[in-house]
Amino acid sequence: MNQTRYEVTQHEDGYPLYTLKDAGTSSSVTVCPERGAIAVSCRLHGEELFYLDRASFLDPQANIRGGNPVLFPICGQLVEGKFEWEGRTYAMRNHGVARNRPWEVVSTSEDGEASLTVRLRSDAGTLAEFPFAFELLFTYALADGELTIRQTYRNLSERSMPFYAGFHPYFRTESKDLVYETDATKYLDYNDNVVKPIEGAVRLTGLKESVALLDASERRIAFPGPDGGTVALSYSEAFKYVVLWQVNGSPFLCVEPWMALNSALNTRDELPRLDAGKELELAFTIGFSR
Repeated sequence: MNQTRYEVTQHEDGYPLYTLKDAGTSSSVTVCPERGAIAVSCRLHGEELFYLDRASFLDPQANIRGGNPVLFPICGQLVEGKFEWEGRTYAMRNHGVARNRPWEVVSTSEDGEASLTVRLRSDAGTLAEFPFAFELLFTYALADGELTIRQTYRNLSERSMPFYAGFHPYFRTESKDLVYETDATKYLDYNDNVVKPIEGAVRLTGLKESVALLDASERRIAFPGPDGGTVALSYSEAFKYVVLWQVNGSPFLCVEPWMALNSALNTRDELPRLDAGKELELAFTIGFSR
């Protein structure tokens, strides 16, 4: 293999950025560790897949609208933004504590892939929202025209840690009513809390809230790319659900692998837990083909 095929570069655009490059497939991925370790660009085989609102990216107080936000220790919302644990009540923002905090750069590699490894550790700020000590270690790896995010979740607490992680990628699209390649047969419509059958396209146009695909056994979903072609997502078994969400008038559609459904930390329904001192390794891959 040509040793110059894979490259990792650094530059500034409001924040320090790291760009992973795969010259052999005209692919690149750009990550901003300081803004929740978000990938703000994912160009595979020459096609930019992600939507990004630059104003929200550059505003340090704003939730970024675009890219691929990291969701931990929850996906979605809590009831009134709060949850109770062991007799105490905690307030936590939508999608958790990881997407709004700077991550530490651990290493980069150009050996067989272009990769960046970043880390987030609990601190006084996270403990005020989520009373568990943890360490997250994520590696963004670009190889052969695919992006894989390898994840390690470590419970550094002395008791089991509830969490349900996920991702929130914003894909460029003008159509909000797509036919998905999935073996899911039904979805929960959060707009009216009714479970509905999947029959052809899942129609999101005009919907304010998201929908969640419920019963997929295969951990893969594919859908039309922004200018033709097919985007394919594959992910570890722990990601049981895929949530779909859009905003009327905005040219994106979010296709989000989640470990549990909305408010699971309140309801305790199917709430995953990681034993004290243990770790969980997961993966999420984004591919594109014409």
